[in-house]
This record gives sequence, C-alpha cells and structure tokens, in this order.
Amino acid sequence: MMYPKRLHPGQTVGVIAPASPPNLKHLHQSIPFLNELGLHVKIAPHVTSTYGYLAGTDKERVYDLHMMFADRDVDAIICAGGGYGTSRIADSINYKLIKQNPKIFWGYSDITYLHTAIQKKTGLVTFHGPMLSSDVGKEHFDSFSKSMFHQLFQPTLLHYTDAISPLNVISDGVATARLVGGNLSLLVNSIGSPYEIETKDKLLFIEDVGEEPYRIDSFLSQLKLSGKLDEAAGIVVGDFNDAEPKKRNESLTLDQVLHHYFANLDIPVLSGFKIGHCLPHFAVPLGSKATLSSLTASLTIEAGVS
Repeated sequence: MMYPKRLHPGQTVGVIAPASPPNLKHLHQSIPFLNELGLHVKIAPHVTSTYGYLAGTDKERVYDLHMMFADRDVDAIICAGGGYGTSRIADSINYKLIKQNPKIFWGYSDITYLHTAIQKKTGLVTFHGPMLSSDVGKEHFDSFSKSMFHQLFQPTLLHYTDAISPLNVISDGVATARLVGGNLSLLVNSIGSPYEIETKDKLLFIEDVGEEPYRIDSFLSQLKLSGKLDEAAGIVVGDFNDAEPKKRNESLTLDQVLHHYFANLDIPVLSGFKIGHCLPHFAVPLGSKATLSSLTASLTIEAGVS
C-alpha cells in the first residue's frame, strides 16, 4: 500500500464534487471548519456546475479530480458530497497521475466507487469520512466527528470499542488484515467491472442508507454468490441508517438479514459501528491494516498517513 503524507497547518485542501451537485450553502458553511484546522481551501472550477443529477458533465468532474491531484500546491482532496456519478467516470481517470501524485483523498457514500478504483489501480490508502456539504457544513455536525480529521495531521492508531457505540458480535473470531469497502450498493455495483472490490484476506467494511431489509438482502446475496463473503478475513458492519421496511408490512428485520448471511461464517463479524451515513461518524483509512476482534469487541486500525 502507498500512504499519503500527513497534513500540516498552512497547507491547502482541494474540494471536488465527483458525483451529484452539492448543497452550496452547506459547502460554504463548512469552509470555516477547515480554516480552523489551519488549512487553506481551493475549490475546483466545476463544483458549482450541474448536469441533471450530476455535478457537471463527466468530462468536467474528471477534469477537477485530475487538476487537484496534479496541483503541487494542493496537499489533500476532500469531496463536497456524494449522491451518484462516480462509476460513470472511473474509466476516464488517469490512475498513473494519482500514483505519481499521492495525496489524501477523503469522502464516502458514492465516493466508495472511487475509493475502490483508486486503491485497485494505485494502492493508495484513502479515507472514508464525512464530507463538506453533506455533513461538515450542517449545524448538527458534532465535535466527535470533527475530531476524526485530526488523523490527517499525525499518524494515529484508531481504536473503536463499545465505549463509542454498542457493538454486536454476529460471528466469533479475531482477524488482522487490510480494511476495504464502504457503501454496500456501490461495492455490489463494482462486481464484474475492472474496479471490482477485492475481499480475499481483507476486512470488509459495509454500510448504506435508505435501503430496506429486502434490498440489503439482495446486495448481500450478490456478495455471497460472487464469493466475496467467503474470501473475507472478517466483516465490519457499519451504520445502516433508515433501513426500516416501507413498501410492505411483512418484512425480515435488518438483524435477521445480517444473521442469515454472517452468523455461519468462520470469521469475525461485528455490527453496530458508527461508520457511514450517521453521526457521530467514525472516519477510517481504507487500505490500512486493522484488527477486528470479537473477544474484545473492538476494531483497531493503523494510521492512514505517513
């Protein structure tokens, strides 16, 4: 794996919108937080563009991503928001440019597709964390979630226990491996593509938002049938916000769905992590080595910066 360099006060972060149009009010309200961290902010030229449900055309969004990786004055890249659109641009990205200019890349939700593609093509560790217009710029963004940005300034060992949120053991075990994954629907979307999620001997992290139990069942079925669950060293179940059934009264619960796919795996599987579309939002470096343990009900992740 390739680790990006840590940030220092006085450096610059670039802001891009590689998926859907961000809420510009919330985006601008997020800038003071970055300034408080001692950072300058450079907003890509097409962040305010719209093309239907996309933040500009595919060409414009790729241009902004390339510009920020190529700009020697930009030391980190933070996504304004998610939505939809990153899978459309994966084939147009210059991964050699990213590999030659490794830097912090931060986002989640639809950004999962870019995390997976960049990691597969370059080996760069990237960060699954709260975004500017989606989270940081909103009034209810909490101090714990803000504190997760500190890991970008100093190599930090992250330790998640039930002191942060109640954790549930679905399957017993202990495993140490590199952490991969993100938004479940995007991981499933990658299967069969050149950017297919690789889970062999990895800790697979999953989360999602607004998906009913039958949809989550469908996604997990695809992971199972494609061998992704059997290959994993362990599974970290993050937050599944707004997962209640809506279309019909008869439904399995989310816990029943998770138990069906995970309980009989001979690997550690724990759920309840506040990682995903939630607050607090525990930000994690994808690609870093981590240890998942049912014995201590914990997840420990090595630093994502050098």
